[in-house]
Formats: sequence, structure tokens, C-alpha cells
Amino acid sequence: MSEKIAVLLPAYNEEVTIQKVIKDFQRVLPEADIYVYDNNSKDRTNELARAAGAIVRFEPRQGKGNVVRSMFREIEADYYIMVDADDTYPADEVEKLLEPLRSGMADMTIGDRLSNGTYAEENKRGFHGFGNNLVKFLVNKLYKGQYEDIMTGYRGFNRLFVKNFPVLSPGFEIETELSIHSLDKRFKLVEVPITYQDRPEGSESKLNTFSDGFKVLRMIFNLFKDYKPLLFFSICSAIFFILGLFAGVPVISEFTQTGFIAKMPSAILATGLMILAALSFVAGFILDTIVRQNRMQYELKIYEYYENLLDKK
Repeated sequence: MSEKIAVLLPAYNEEVTIQKVIKDFQRVLPEADIYVYDNNSKDRTNELARAAGAIVRFEPRQGKGNVVRSMFREIEADYYIMVDADDTYPADEVEKLLEPLRSGMADMTIGDRLSNGTYAEENKRGFHGFGNNLVKFLVNKLYKGQYEDIMTGYRGFNRLFVKNFPVLSPGFEIETELSIHSLDKRFKLVEVPITYQDRPEGSESKLNTFSDGFKVLRMIFNLFKDYKPLLFFSICSAIFFILGLFAGVPVISEFTQTGFIAKMPSAILATGLMILAALSFVAGFILDTIVRQNRMQYELKIYEYYENLLDKK
């Protein structure tokens, strides 16, 4: 049975580049189905994509995460290549992403723009480089990863990953969510260095450096709370405990010397902070138990899905 490959192109106002991207992938992967999901484009993206021979679908909910959710639900394939439609990633290097998937070495492949320096050379938006490095540092530290490019828009997936990935993000946070989910659920990841080139003249970035950057950071910490609640709430507990000590030590010192508590507000504050510290730790412990059970259920679901895949083959 021949393998089925789907190339996924989320697109919003990409009339300058969409046809070139489609034709490039048609050239290197003539057997692949190329899907363009138009996310409320105001220009001729839809029309030009159809003319180039792509399968065009419409996603009314604004945001890249919403597009990816629909793509993963609706498209059936053995292997998936997801790439931005802005002509910043080379179609000629797609086999680098496919080979680890075919060999079973990876469930998700990551097109790494950063380690070879091409992103630093081509990117003309300084804060984007800083943001990429900050996100890489946080994700690798919090989730014990060792990856260079967390936010790349060039990725490959096998069917197992795509059909078992719950998309939560509505927008550009989706790349970060993909990386964190795969680390937490221990999917096999392989990074491959790829060449990056900046957008061609006339093509404008849809990424807002500060507002989208804030959303990415919020996603990192929200998933940290959800995936590692014991550690998250232990940190909160430690903070409340230390603040409680600062508020309570003078009160205790005064009481041991005089037998009276004159600083009643400080005593109440210290007591409240210590209660919050205890509650935070207990909440983290309970939630950690729930998360462990959910992770076990997810693993069993993966086993069941994998067996069904083998049966179909």
C-alpha cells in the first residue's frame, strides 16, 4: 500500500506567496495532497490556491490554532507536513522531515531554523529572535527538553500524533503547544536543521510581537500548571510560606518578649499566608494524582489507537 502524504498550509492573506509555495511542494512531493485552509483572507489567497491545484477549505474561526484543529480533525493521511504559507521554509528540504517519520524514529519532526544561524541572518525583526530564545529557555527548563527551535512553523507528523493531539490554542501559540504536549506525553521528537529565508517583499507578517508573545508565555505557564501541578503549586506554596515568615517572625518575636501581640494585622496576614501555603501544597498533591491518572489513560488510549492502526494495515 502506497503511503499518503498531506501538506498542510494555514493561510491568511498570503496572495503574494501562496502559489509559489504550492508549486514548490507539488514539485518535490508530486504524490502528496496539498491542503490550503483559508482563515478569512481578505485578498486573493483562496482564488490563487485553487488555481494552483491545491485543495482549499475555509476556516471561519480566526487564529492559526483554530486552523490546525480543523486540519487535524478533517484530513486523513499517513504523514503530515505542516508549513507556513509565506515562503519562508524550503520545500526542497521536506525529505529531512519525512525520513524520521517513515523510519519510525519520530512521531513529530521539527524544522530547526536556529542552530545553523539562518534565522538570525534572515530575520529582520529583532524582538522575534529574543522571543524565540526566551521561549526555548522556558520550555526546555520547565519541561526538561533539549530542543533548539520551539516555535518553528515547519513540522512533520505521523498519523498517531495528529489524531491524538488535543488542540487548545486558538492562535499562534499552537507551535509552543505542539512542543510542550509532545514533551509531556513523551512522543518521539527529531529536530532537523533547515534553511530559513525571510518573507519576500510585499508579504507581511501576521504575528504581533508583543501581544502574541504574551499569549505564548501565558500558554507555557498554563500548561505548566496543568501538566506539572505538584511542582507549580509547590512553588506557590513556598512563596506563600516565605511571605508568611516575613510577616510572622516580627509578631512571634514580639510575643516571646512581651507576651502580647500588638501587631494584630501582621499576625492575621501571616496566618492567612501560612494557610494559603498549606492549601497550595495540598491542591498540588491532589491535582498531581489526577494528572497521573489522566496520563495513564492517555497512554492506554495511544496503545489502543496504535493497535487499530496495525490492524488496518
